[in-house]
This record gives sequence, C-alpha cells and structure tokens, in this order.
Amino acid sequence: MRILITNDDGIYSPGLCALAEAASEFGEIRIVAPDVEQSSMAHAVTSSRPLFHRSAKVGQFEAFRVSGTPADCVALGSHVWGSVDLVLSGVNLGLNVGNSMWHSGTLAAAKQASLLGIRGVALSAPETDDVYAILRPHIARAIARLLELPRLTLVNVNFPRSPRGVHFTRQSVRHYDGYIVPARDPHGRDIFWFAIKPLEDPEPGTDRWAIEHDLVSMTPLRLDLTDETALTGLLSGADAAERSLAQR
Repeated sequence: MRILITNDDGIYSPGLCALAEAASEFGEIRIVAPDVEQSSMAHAVTSSRPLFHRSAKVGQFEAFRVSGTPADCVALGSHVWGSVDLVLSGVNLGLNVGNSMWHSGTLAAAKQASLLGIRGVALSAPETDDVYAILRPHIARAIARLLELPRLTLVNVNFPRSPRGVHFTRQSVRHYDGYIVPARDPHGRDIFWFAIKPLEDPEPGTDRWAIEHDLVSMTPLRLDLTDETALTGLLSGADAAERSLAQR
C-alpha cells in the first residue's frame, strides 16, 4: 500500500513525523508537505503561479517540501508518485472539530484526496509537547480500524489527550462566537487576532462531545454539501406549482 503523508503545519511539524512513523507499519510512506505553515488555508489551491518541490528528510522518511497549500501537496504528490492508495493528513497541532472543519487545511488535504478518488483521512490532536508520544499507539490503532472499513473514503479523526476509547461521531454544528482580539507588535503597530469560542454545549454523539469524554472521534464525511431536506422541499413545491398551473 502506498501512503502519502501531508499536513498544514509544515514539513518540520512533529505531528507529521509521528504520523509517518505510525503509518509505516501499514505500507510504503512518502511525505509531501508544505514548506511553510499553511494552517486555516481551507481548500485553497495555487492557480496563479507554478509549484515547485524540493527534497527533504523527515526522520527516516523520504520527503518533499512543496511551495503550496495542503491541497496542492496531495495533487502534486499523487501525480509525481504515480499512484497513491491512502492519504493521511496531520497529525495537526490542534483539534479540528465542529465549525473548524470549514477552514481546516488538514481536512482539506483529505478532501483533495477524495476528489482524486483516493481515500483521505485527517488526524488532529491537542497541541502539547508530549502528545504525540502518548498518542503513537492510538494513531496506529485508528489507522488500522479505518483500513478495515474501505467504504469510509473521507474521515476526520480527532484525538483527546488521553484516549479511553473510540466513537464514530457527527460534526458538531452548534453556534460559535467569532471575535477580534486587538494587540500590538514589538514596534507598537496595531495587530489583530481572530478567535472563536463555542456558545453552546456540544450535542451528544458529536466530535466535540467525544473529545470532552476522552474518546477518539471518527467522523465520516462526504464531499456533497447539498442540503437534501431543503432541496426536497423546493422540488416538492415546484411540482405542486406545476400541477396547479396544469389544472387551470
């Protein structure tokens, strides 16, 4: 099995090497990751300039630094390698649960894999110094579990600091408060940070709920964003209007 490893934290993120080490027992590894941090880039792709890649070394693994986004890395990496069976993105420095899925570069890499017909899995964990050493066996178990379920082609995985089990979840869609935090840089210039905080408690069975209960959250996703309920209502309304016109 050919496994492409990428992330949005950059080629030298400790989570990238930890993921490659955990995945190495399942197949041949190649790392293709951004040469600089690309956090919160969502599914941006580079279309206005050429991409380039350079060789790098990440632990014991062959790696390439790419001058682009996480989605670029998957597209370029799968093209140059020739064929890829699985894309693993992460392990991200910080959780990607709830609304953060919309702007996550980590998840975007997995989505890009799915768009290319390749299984994609995004993996994220709390940002602490020793978290990857603690999570190493849990990462391997999560990969093994998902390999047993080939029908899951796009999955978002989040690890708590001390997992005590695994739970298949749905995305938490409770409301968040987006706010601006003003500050000053060392030269006295105004700078601003965008931050969010949840306004409501997580619903049972969601990714946020699982993390708060020390469970590894595995959320199956799909690329189709269509609101099926709304569409069904609109189509039903259109059918009724057409029948009414026909009766006149």
